[in-house]
Parts: sequence; C-alpha cells; structure tokens
Amino acid sequence: MKEQIKNAAKAAKKASYTLMNLSSADKDLFLTRYAERLEGEIEQILTENSEDCIAAQESGMKQSLLDRLALNETRVIGMAQGLRQLVSLKDPVGEVVEGVRRPNGLLVQRVRVPLGVVAIIYEARPNVTVDSIGLSIKSGNACILRGSKSALKSNRILAELARETLKEKGIDEDAVCLLDSESHQDVHDLLSLREYIDVAIPRGGESLIRSVVENSVIPVIETGVGNCHVYIERTASLEMARDIVVNAKTQRPSVCNAAETLLVDEAVAEEFLPLMARDLLDRGVELRGCARTRSLVPEASVAGDEDWRREYLDLI
Repeated sequence: MKEQIKNAAKAAKKASYTLMNLSSADKDLFLTRYAERLEGEIEQILTENSEDCIAAQESGMKQSLLDRLALNETRVIGMAQGLRQLVSLKDPVGEVVEGVRRPNGLLVQRVRVPLGVVAIIYEARPNVTVDSIGLSIKSGNACILRGSKSALKSNRILAELARETLKEKGIDEDAVCLLDSESHQDVHDLLSLREYIDVAIPRGGESLIRSVVENSVIPVIETGVGNCHVYIERTASLEMARDIVVNAKTQRPSVCNAAETLLVDEAVAEEFLPLMARDLLDRGVELRGCARTRSLVPEASVAGDEDWRREYLDLI
C-alpha cells in the first residue's frame, strides 16, 4: 500500500502543474458540471452511503456520528449548491494582495498562487469530500483525500464522479486522488511524502488533528476543534436567546458548528437559566455546569475542567 500511496502522490504532483495554469473559466466549468453530476447521481450516492451507514450502525457507532455520516437528497443537493457558490466567488489565483514600487522602479508584489498538492485527512463526513475537491480545484491545487473508513463507499463514488468530470473537461483526473485504505499506517506513510505533497490539512476532532501535527514531516495547516460558545448578554431578548440556543445545540449536535458551551451574564442568569434549562432538558440535552449554574438548575451535573474545552458532538 505504501507504494500505491507514493504513486498517487506523484500523480497528483504531476497534475498540480496543469492546475496551476488552469483558467478561471475552466475551473468554474468543472465545478458546475460536478454539481450537475452529483444531482444526477443522487440515487447511486445514497445507495453507497446507506451501505456505509448500515455497517457503521452494526459496529456500534453513536447516533450523533451516524448523523454526520448519513446523506439524504437534501444534503446531496446542498453539496452541489456549495460547488455553485464557489463558482460565484472570484478566482484567488493571481490576485495581487499588495505591492510597492521601489525607488529604482522595481515593482514588488505579493500575489496569490496555488500551493500545489494538498493532503486532506478527515473523519466520517462525506460532504467534506466534495468541499475539499471544490475548494482545491477553485484554488488551483491538486488534492489527496483520506477520509474515514466508515465513509469509504460514500467517498469512493463522490471522488469518482469528480475524476470522471475532470476527464470529461480535459483536466488531469489525478488532480483528485482518494486513498482507498483503512489503515492508520497509511496516513503515516502519506504524511512522510514531503517530496510530492506541499501541505496537509486535518479536518476532524482533537485527536485526529494532534496525530497529524505530531506525525507529519509535511507543513500542516492546523485547524481548531469546534468548541462553539453562545453568550447571552444582559440586554439581549431572552425569548430570542432561548430560540437561538435551542437551534444552535439541537438542530444537528454532531456537526462542528453546534454549540458546546453556554455562557450567561450573571445579571440575567437567575431569570434565564431555569427556563433555558427546561427547553434543553425537554429535548434530551444533558446539562453540566459550574456551582452557580447548578444552584439555579438542580438537574445539571458537575462540569469538570475538561468539559469547558471539550467538543461533545452530542446532546451535552
């Protein structure tokens, strides 16, 4: 498998030279056509995804993580719409960020250029496959994708549709490579290929990010975990605040932009927290809090030091 990974990285590196010079129009034509292919193959995408979900459920995957893995027609259409939104954005390649003319007449400029080959390592969210492909091509970069084994069949069809679309548009299909593997060792092998890969980006939880940062000899763009806070200030509309918190926590607790911590101004805590707690408890949310919170909400358990930093991805 190590040799296969190396060959994929070499192929991606070769493809990256073509992408660097690809016109904005050609990149946008690819994105538009890829969006059309996703919408046209919804039934097949959902069939493959269903097999992933069944296997994950049988293996005991938590419901919140199953929600991240699962696709439906609305979510696939949303992925296609995301690609079309990229089309509407200005091409970043060639943009002059700043410049100055020296006294001798020499013009010095900072210009945005592609990175080359981007390795993206992520967990069980098939939409990240499409996001990564779209962003990479728009910015003129080839990408090597390594998703979770629990989403392998979903990722395969999404990546294959992208490769078919690249070929259809006369672009080197190796600009998108999916590592079809299930071994953690393969990730370590990938992160050793500094000769071919220019940057690695981990997208996932704290343990994944830490593992990539600690094991990569390739430069890493380190992302943060989604420990999102909602703050209720004393002059806020408390009725509106309750609606916002319920939505932020319970709409999709498994995603990285779900709320994990609620901070309340002490001036309104006595009025707000008991009502807010009831809203959340009625929706199955487990509450943990500081001593002051627990004096107002007896149902809340003690929040330890780690709780304030933790990304729950669950109804907690």
